[in-house]
Amino acid sequence: MCQVEEEYHEQLERVDTPSASKKCVKCKEELAAVVIRAGDSYCRNCFRESFIHKFRAMLGKTRVIFPGEKVLLAVSGGPSSCSMLSQVQEGVSQNAHKKLRFLPGIVYIDEGGALGQRKEMRQKATSELCDMFRSTGFPFYILPLEQVLDLPGSVLTPSPPSDQPGSGYKAAVDLFLQSGGSGSDGKAEEQEGVSPPAVQESHTRLLQQLIGSAQTLTAKQDLLNTLRQHLLVHTARTRGYSKLMLGDSCTRLAVKLLTSISLGRGAQLAQDTGFSDCRYGDVTVVRPMREYSAKEIAYYNHMFKIPSVVVPNLDTKTPDKASIQRLTQSFVTKLQADFPSTVSTIYRTGEKLQTAGGSSSAAEDAERCVLCVCGLDTAAEEASALQATLISEQLSRSSVSVKPEPPSTVGQCCSSERPCGGAEGASDCCRSSRDHEAAELRSLLCYSCRRTVRDMSSVTHLPQYVLSEVQRRQNRSAMKEQISEFLLDDADEND
Repeated sequence: MCQVEEEYHEQLERVDTPSASKKCVKCKEELAAVVIRAGDSYCRNCFRESFIHKFRAMLGKTRVIFPGEKVLLAVSGGPSSCSMLSQVQEGVSQNAHKKLRFLPGIVYIDEGGALGQRKEMRQKATSELCDMFRSTGFPFYILPLEQVLDLPGSVLTPSPPSDQPGSGYKAAVDLFLQSGGSGSDGKAEEQEGVSPPAVQESHTRLLQQLIGSAQTLTAKQDLLNTLRQHLLVHTARTRGYSKLMLGDSCTRLAVKLLTSISLGRGAQLAQDTGFSDCRYGDVTVVRPMREYSAKEIAYYNHMFKIPSVVVPNLDTKTPDKASIQRLTQSFVTKLQADFPSTVSTIYRTGEKLQTAGGSSSAAEDAERCVLCVCGLDTAAEEASALQATLISEQLSRSSVSVKPEPPSTVGQCCSSERPCGGAEGASDCCRSSRDHEAAELRSLLCYSCRRTVRDMSSVTHLPQYVLSEVQRRQNRSAMKEQISEFLLDDADEND
């Protein structure tokens, strides 16, 4: 037992914590102004040079963006995307070292309608962003998310990539220099600002019904991300941009990687978290901010006065267990506070991921998910969890279909103005028809999107371009089945 008068002669060891009084690890002269990681202390100038060099080195070593290409920057108003905009603005300036030679544009998606925000709040956020975008001199577009309801079905069909001049990156650089250092049209695009169009109340209600049809916050966030991605890709196509640049940071990608695994998107991790994503064919998604942590971006924006706009989203002020996305974010950030290598370890693991069986960009339309446009991962073995789920759903539908219903109730329900099954406890004579539509839709979805649609109250709330694409693929599959005996197999063609 402990004694009151007992003396302890052992001295406690002092742990050296990172301090800003240390010298800069790069120049070895100035005092450090910021500590990114343990042992990485930088002065103000060295931190700025390192931040800028990392961004341009990421674009240079990948050689994905060709000189003279039009690149659309997706800016949400957050710290990461605004920092990306600042890097591009500085990189394309005349006095920039190793100048960026592409033509940038900016797009902002206003999601206030899906969140039920008032018009005053939406107008305030868009006006602040418009002032920020005008100062850059780039063309910019302010689009409400309600426009996703009017998209054509072609947004779900990957288009063939546009042919780059020459045989590779070096040939494109030579051609760019021969043309006098200008874009493909011979001159830089003048600034164009598109004010947000007037949004109809009916469209806002339809969008809120679509998001509200998802029963869980996890499904709502997944559905909202899918709709936003469709609108971004469609905007890039219609405006002539071949690259879409996102501001996903290293911290955000680490959270997204674990979230995707939890949601069953393991087969799509290479496209969801990689530097480049070619699933859409003519529009390539790039993530140049993936080397920066959220802490590093916050320090840079604070030290060099990079403005940002606070825009609320679905998980704003929600508890940690409100959704899988929110819980994963809380888990990673809290673990990062005690173990500083958490985010980098997850991120480096994600860098090694590749798609099995080739790239999803080479898959046919029938082998792609109708929502996320990734390759289908539902060709599983008989003893898989997916097959067990499908068998359970088939047994549930068969038990419902054999349940007899009174003819008088069926006629009365179908002839009423109220939709079938609209009231709780009412007879649902059209349940089998709706289940058949949902089954047809799920057959064209990947495993993760199936779980999202399963949490929706009705698939009829989906946008019309999604339902039209489902019908088109079903008709094409039925036609192919009818003429299957007249088609040659691949083995017959090779003989």
